[in-house]
Amino acid sequence: MARTYSMDRRAYMKTVGALGATTAIAGCSSSEENTETIVPGTNSGFPPFEYTEDGELVGFDIELAETVIDRAGYEVGEWQDIAFESLIPSVLDGDIDLIAAGMTIGPDRQEQIDFTDPYWESSQAVLVQEGGEFQPESVEDLEGVRVGAQGGTTGEGEAEALVEDGLVAEDDLRRYDNYTLAAQDLENGNVDAVIVDEPVAGSFAGDRAVAIAFVIDTGEQFGMGMRPDDERLSDLNDALAELRDDGTYDELVGEWFE
Repeated sequence: MARTYSMDRRAYMKTVGALGATTAIAGCSSSEENTETIVPGTNSGFPPFEYTEDGELVGFDIELAETVIDRAGYEVGEWQDIAFESLIPSVLDGDIDLIAAGMTIGPDRQEQIDFTDPYWESSQAVLVQEGGEFQPESVEDLEGVRVGAQGGTTGEGEAEALVEDGLVAEDDLRRYDNYTLAAQDLENGNVDAVIVDEPVAGSFAGDRAVAIAFVIDTGEQFGMGMRPDDERLSDLNDALAELRDDGTYDELVGEWFE
């Protein structure tokens, strides 16, 4: 289910983060205070992690990243909403400093960037039309159908595995710039199934005429990405650990997922 965004809630969380950062540097002289800016980047269309509501970028990743940055003692720069496949090149080129986009930690990505400690675990879900004739129960049931996924995601990887296994024809694999477009195509009958991260699938199922048919247990972990030479990563990890310890992380989960 999509959640109504509260400016009061966001202001509160930013205040908590700011207080934490102030406490952390209270013993430092003014010359030692850290006022560096971290510019975050994401790819909206992945609710409830990141999406736009009334023209504003909102979601769990957005609040979590801003709170972590604040708690670590840095300034939050202007969010950059770009294509998912452009996030890693953008952080490597220095156009952004932090990726917060429900990105799975994986070997190929770890060869290019560093990740924070994991902050979320997920598997892949298969979405179909709610009440439709096609109601698969396993990947074998996807044989011969049209499958959609967002380009550059682990969902696309699962869909490509179906092609490699000969279950789905290459021409029947549809790639999208974001999952909102994929869900729309599913509702309109242009694809038969969409493979997407489980919590995002649940969000779409709460808002649209689609339903989760079954889950592919992939055991993925999400992390925020940074350049390998960015020494601020350890500060963000420390801040993330503090948020878990003081209950702020659980408050954010309750706000966006429960």
